[in-house]
Amino acid sequence: HVQLVESGGGSVQAGGSLRLSCAASGYTYGTLSMGWFRQAPGKEREGVATIDSDGSASYADSVKGRFTISKDNAKNTLYLQMNSLKPEDTAMYYCAAVRSSRGRLRPWEYEYWGQGTQVTVS
Repeated sequence: HVQLVESGGGSVQAGGSLRLSCAASGYTYGTLSMGWFRQAPGKEREGVATIDSDGSASYADSVKGRFTISKDNAKNTLYLQMNSLKPEDTAMYYCAAVRSSRGRLRPWEYEYWGQGTQVTVS
């Protein structure tokens, strides 16, 4: 059973930066595809960025050029570097994982979820 624990959320002003982390345990990390998703109040959960087991990354159009997803296999940790933050980035951010070599920006495809970390941009 995969366990995911996010950290790094907080409140920042527009134009600022945050780095989210997600510590994974309970599975062979290298065989997972992982992603970051977010959900704002009253909105559906949406994909932000994903990274396949081979390290290939995909991004939602709304964050391309501003966010970077990465992972450290030795530390079993997933990251999301968020720069040039905008008020519309305000949401609860979730880390998720799927036992697949490829992950897509489709939250319904993911098997394991963290508890979420709040990001507020004002």
